[in-house]
Amino acid sequence: MKPAADIPLILSGLAFGLSAGLSPGPLLTLVISETLRHGIRAGINVAMAPLLTDLPIVGVAVFLLMRLAEVKPLLGSVSLVGAGFLSYLGYESIVFKGVELDAAPVKPKSFQKGVVANLLNPNPYLFWFSIGGPMVIKAVDIRVMPAVWFVVSFYMMLVGSKVLLAVIIGNSRKFLKSRHYVYTVRALGIVLLAFAATFLRDGLKFMGL
Repeated sequence: MKPAADIPLILSGLAFGLSAGLSPGPLLTLVISETLRHGIRAGINVAMAPLLTDLPIVGVAVFLLMRLAEVKPLLGSVSLVGAGFLSYLGYESIVFKGVELDAAPVKPKSFQKGVVANLLNPNPYLFWFSIGGPMVIKAVDIRVMPAVWFVVSFYMMLVGSKVLLAVIIGNSRKFLKSRHYVYTVRALGIVLLAFAATFLRDGLKFMGL
């Protein structure tokens, strides 16, 4: 595979990462609350948590899926689960109306909170076992570097978008209800539905349907 052919996979990583970074969820809620209560630095600390918590999840997901790569019906089932999960995320994004602020007092230790919140959040597990893992394996079958760039681009956007939100929220609380933010999340929802259709197609193909 030539470097130019890596671009679609990198773009997929960027799109998935940006959607995960901007869409509502436990970690985003914690980024917002810590930023409002303790400042921008606290929000950034929470945003960095996936860099610590997700590495074992990625490794285990890829390892298990590679061991089962020859079982086509199982891979088909995984792809169908991924299609369903992406459809759910896409729908949630399309009906998104903004984030409500809640500034109840909470003790500091932002990074530790981010680690715990992300470990208890089912989304990283669902993503890497049903979506990210299969994409990494498909890339590795051709060349290792596309898989690496997919993971790097995903976390660059996941963490980067949350860091950017912490900075913006620290300077303007109104952004979370702004049209720019809402429309961006909704547009990403449409992209996720397009990916869901691709996973559905692949899942049916693996199952011989």
